[in-house]
Amino acid sequence: MNDRKNAKNIFGQVNNRGFTLIEVMISLAIFSIGILAITGLQISSINGNVSARMQTEATTLAVERLERLIALPYNHEDLDPGNHPPETNGSYTIVWQVSEDVPITFTKTINITVTAANQNAKDVSLNFIRGQGS
Repeated sequence: MNDRKNAKNIFGQVNNRGFTLIEVMISLAIFSIGILAITGLQISSINGNVSARMQTEATTLAVERLERLIALPYNHEDLDPGNHPPETNGSYTIVWQVSEDVPITFTKTINITVTAANQNAKDVSLNFIRGQGS
């Protein structure tokens, strides 16, 4: 049985003093590397969550605007062809443009783009084709 208290060093002397300073320093270095790795993963996770939240908020705003525009009569001024003035909702800017008779006649193509003030956020664009009878 190789008991730590009875272990002999290279000179044949019994070493019963416990851990050496080198052993403690090596274990602390290994522990520190592990903690740094976990910290890096945590930061990555937080950034991913923030990005996903901004993407979800932008998508929700785009869908809400699209539903509002679809509910309007076909000849409403918000559905006139061309670019419409941007509207701000919190830190997001909503812009939409309408094309008439594209891709087929008696339709309007609505393109909605939501842009965030945060440079790291991705823009969200939705396209919808609305028929005159719908």
